Amino acid sequence: MDVSSSKQESVAIPDLSTLTLAAGEALVATDPAQTGETPPHLSHDPENNLKRSDPFQFGSRYLSEKDNVFEFNAWDHVETDDTYKEYAEQQYAKQREAPVSDFDKTRFNSDPAKWWNNFYKNNTANFFKDRKWLQQEFPILTEVIKPDAGKITLLEVGAGAGNTAFPILSHNQNPNLKIHACDFSKKAVEVIRENEAYDTKNIQADVWDAAGDDLPPGLEPGTVDFVLMIFIFSALSPSQWKQAVQNIYKLLKPGGEVLFRDYGRGDLAQVRFKKGRYLEENFYIRGDGTRVYFFEKDELIDIWTGETARTESVEERVPCFEVVDLGVDRRLLVNRKKELKMYRCWLQGRFRKHGEKPA
Repeated sequence: MDVSSSKQESVAIPDLSTLTLAAGEALVATDPAQTGETPPHLSHDPENNLKRSDPFQFGSRYLSEKDNVFEFNAWDHVETDDTYKEYAEQQYAKQREAPVSDFDKTRFNSDPAKWWNNFYKNNTANFFKDRKWLQQEFPILTEVIKPDAGKITLLEVGAGAGNTAFPILSHNQNPNLKIHACDFSKKAVEVIRENEAYDTKNIQADVWDAAGDDLPPGLEPGTVDFVLMIFIFSALSPSQWKQAVQNIYKLLKPGGEVLFRDYGRGDLAQVRFKKGRYLEENFYIRGDGTRVYFFEKDELIDIWTGETARTESVEERVPCFEVVDLGVDRRLLVNRKKELKMYRCWLQGRFRKHGEKPA
């Protein structure tokens, strides 16, 4: 279930006219360097302005009091201003007042696979852009493709049309790397298998419900080194989180890691939802029938580290992970022509299964 594309992440919302700024007005954000030298964000050096060298630093284009907010299309580490916060709370209140009907709740929640199949039928593989940025955000993905990396099993949950798996394979020099690309949608898996780069020597695509009772085809418990979950966890209902985490825990080797990125609460995509889309707090139905949840940072920590059920048997205890890193990626996207501000918020982290790290 590839629930995010570059097209979605950079969407402009022209109807937020109340959030305009006069040209030259600036927002305040702190540059942690404060060295007194020319700050990286004003150097106009693509190495500083466009690329991300640290997975939890999220870029280096900082917005200071002297900056013209409309000089660039995007700024990093920008907290939402009071105008946006007030507008967001007004939107949430309106959403709660006009929730999805009980009939539609049943319709959308009872068979989510139907809506994802329709999504991929209506959107070809060309609809999505390859996620070439993943290796910058998660440097370990650069390590596993090296010739001497050894045997590595990578499971991608919610593989979509293959826009993560195939870019990784295109640079792969490790003959012992195997990617298992799984998705809830049968149609999405068909798209991957029909790709000319699909070769079962290095990639296997299968239909798999991450919150189901079974493990993916071809994978045994404790055999996976890394699990990639990019904009997939948000497609599950809160009632499915526990089972999904247990499945991932069961698949990973001791010390194996989950590489995670998803939507954060307050993201523009949440704020712009209109009437009849609210399922429950922070959980919505998109216009195409697919579901999306917006997470708080502390909420994700509880989900991935907490043990919600305990029994006398150690084997039956709900597993927990340790948080290696978890960051909030806040960006301000700017429509310079219309002088509009668009706040985006994503959460990115690494969760490690307790035990020794993979060799």
